[in-house]
Amino acid sequence: MSPTPVIEIRDLSKTYKGSDEPAVEHISLSIFPNEIFGLLGPNGAGKTTTISILCGLFPQTSGEVTIDGMDLHSEIDRIRHIIGVVPQEIALYPTLTARENLTFFGNMYGLRGKELDRRIDDNLAFFGLEKFARKRIATYSGGMKRRVNLIAGLLHQPKILFLDEPTVGIDVQSRNVIINFLHELKKTGTTVIYTSHYMEEAEHLCTRVAIIDRGRIVTVGEPHDLVSANPQYKNLETVFLQLTGKDLRDA
Repeated sequence: MSPTPVIEIRDLSKTYKGSDEPAVEHISLSIFPNEIFGLLGPNGAGKTTTISILCGLFPQTSGEVTIDGMDLHSEIDRIRHIIGVVPQEIALYPTLTARENLTFFGNMYGLRGKELDRRIDDNLAFFGLEKFARKRIATYSGGMKRRVNLIAGLLHQPKILFLDEPTVGIDVQSRNVIINFLHELKKTGTTVIYTSHYMEEAEHLCTRVAIIDRGRIVTVGEPHDLVSANPQYKNLETVFLQLTGKDLRDA
């Protein structure tokens, strides 16, 4: 008997006002508990749009989504209590310290007192930031900001964590710490939905991936299975380029 999906997406589409083309078109996916599920695609493929819809940031044009058995449209307030979101952009207050930022975000999720302090201390220590807890975010390096950004999204210990490009533009050491943390997080039963442009990272991190291009899903599967499906494929990057092409997507 197969497990019940923690996220079920059925025929999801999104067309932005004023646009002639849909950003996301007829996407259907099942994401299961305890997965690290990679949503991979070129620039403008629809990754961030899909993540934003699943987080309730804006509504879909059509289609249905259930998260942990709850309808995204009618039960979004309940859903927000069980999800964590780490956006691509740094969502921190630069004039506040790391501890002040994390206290603010913890309070938003109803955390207070000694329990909040413990969670902040534990996470700052894990990510090597305890010595910098009382320094303003404006003084942090890019990698340090990314790590605090990640902590802010998981302080409330969400059942589902959305990560949009969590390792973009950071040093190798910071990326290594974040990747190791995600491996540890998986052991706790947390489901992670993750976008990235780093194919090697996704190949080794994700239990399954979906490759999206021009708003549509072009393939879904375990990285090893996708690579081994064709003798010409050397790794996930060659699969990705074969399915999405080599044209530049800077526009």
